Amino acid sequence: MNWTAEIEAAWSRIAPHVRRTPVLMGCDLGLAQPSDLKFEQMQHTGSFKPRGAFNTLLSSHVPRAGVVAASGGNHGAAVAFAAGRLGHRATIFVPEIAGPTKINLIRETGADLHVVPGAYANALEAAQAFEAQSGAMQIHAYDSIGTVAGQGSVAAEWDAQGLEADTVIIAVGGGGLVAGAMGWWAGRRKIIAVEPVTSCALHAALEAGAPVDVEVAGIAANALGAKRIGQICFDLARETGAQSVLVPDEAIAAAQSLLWRQLRQLVEPAGATALSAVMSGAYVPEPGERVAVLVCGANPAPDPLS
Repeated sequence: MNWTAEIEAAWSRIAPHVRRTPVLMGCDLGLAQPSDLKFEQMQHTGSFKPRGAFNTLLSSHVPRAGVVAASGGNHGAAVAFAAGRLGHRATIFVPEIAGPTKINLIRETGADLHVVPGAYANALEAAQAFEAQSGAMQIHAYDSIGTVAGQGSVAAEWDAQGLEADTVIIAVGGGGLVAGAMGWWAGRRKIIAVEPVTSCALHAALEAGAPVDVEVAGIAANALGAKRIGQICFDLARETGAQSVLVPDEAIAAAQSLLWRQLRQLVEPAGATALSAVMSGAYVPEPGERVAVLVCGANPAPDPLS
């Protein structure tokens, strides 16, 4: 797979439809050293997910039945938003743990929304059943070429904005975002994949030598709670040697608080997970190592302004 070409094509395809999100260079947050930050939580619907959704829709024949997606919340909102902008029907399945902020965000798009008991895996089962019954096109949250290439446009865009980091730190759920970054940089930058201790599908897969099922819990579970890492992400992690680190919920909450206190950036736990790796010491940069952190989600529960 020529991921560079796939991502370049995706970036060009989706450019009229997505925001070019801002970066903050050399940000001093009172940590060991300044870091570069990219605020992808300022993307449409509050996460990076519209990139993959738009790329999939714009590169596919969408049937009359429209599209269907299972999501912990952010992917569903992105698919619903992109489908609405492009004139397609969207049916979205989310688990109850998605929380009111994300559920309401999807509902506001006008999509046909179904809230199911359980976690993401349960929503995926329901979406697959709907796909088989209706003929709608499934847009996978993380384990498809269209999704990964679209998410990889974050990395391509960051390079174009002057990124000079040696190391990029990215949170991982099912692996679509970090897979896009690994596909784009392909060993040219070190990638640190960060997961909560309580939801660590990539870490478990790398230890086992293959994707395996994991338990899902914790404060970031509605965004990073994939039961099994995507095959694309796993293969790229093995090929590129991406490093996996784990962080506890307390570190994630502390990073979430720091982003608000220092930068007035209100993010959900998943959006702060990458930063928590540096704050907690789960990843310790070498002296002089230039580090960049991707902030990726802005839909905390409950909605602070509801």
